[in-house]
Amino acid sequence: MPVIYKICPVELWRAAERDGVFRGAPVDLADGFIHFSTAAQAVETAAKHFAGQSDLLLVRVHAEKLGDALKWEPSRGGALFPHLYGVLHVSDVHKVEPLPPGKDGKHVFPPLEP
Repeated sequence: MPVIYKICPVELWRAAERDGVFRGAPVDLADGFIHFSTAAQAVETAAKHFAGQSDLLLVRVHAEKLGDALKWEPSRGGALFPHLYGVLHVSDVHKVEPLPPGKDGKHVFPPLEP
């Protein structure tokens, strides 16, 4: 069962916990879907889109929980990225962990599940 990852600012995720659903960050809302990454893509996603940011969380979701609303679409260099066309129900989330920056400015990831 593949795990996919959403890097999310703490404040947005806390609002989602209150509401029971995550509708997406501003970039997700603009693009019309919620961006996720695989374990192999998450570190590069953090470096490219979240460099220097603190107060981030790593949200883990088992991909099959999202059903047909999850689409695998080409992005960076043709790699397939998971995109959720709909809201993410907080009840579908497997785990939420802090994603702190290290001394070198790169985010310190916990072990990632493929």
